[in-house]
Amino acid sequence: MKIRGKGDKTVLIPLPPAVARAINQAVDGRDHGPILRDVYGDRVDRHAATCRLKALAEGAGIRIARMRPHMLRHIFVTTMLDAGVSLRDVQIAARHADSRTTMRYDRGPQEPRPAP
Repeated sequence: MKIRGKGDKTVLIPLPPAVARAINQAVDGRDHGPILRDVYGDRVDRHAATCRLKALAEGAGIRIARMRPHMLRHIFVTTMLDAGVSLRDVQIAARHADSRTTMRYDRGPQEPRPAP
């Protein structure tokens, strides 16, 4: 899917088919403007996105303090790094201009937790 992101850069992003279908449904044939809109057709702001994410998490039985949309990005990047995906590939997927930004997410090898 082709999107325009930060810095007015247009990039091609590979998406799973189900995600591409959901985005196409949200876009509803439009070729410009925000993907996610409120009931007035305006761009969903970060406060509305946070409220929606909290409601979805609660409905799924997920209980995390201070749930924020950026947590999804953080989980995406840290999961890829923990799985051994190369820093460069994660940087590209996260669309970080500088690898140092991606490296901030790297927790390094995780020690198993001791039994209680």
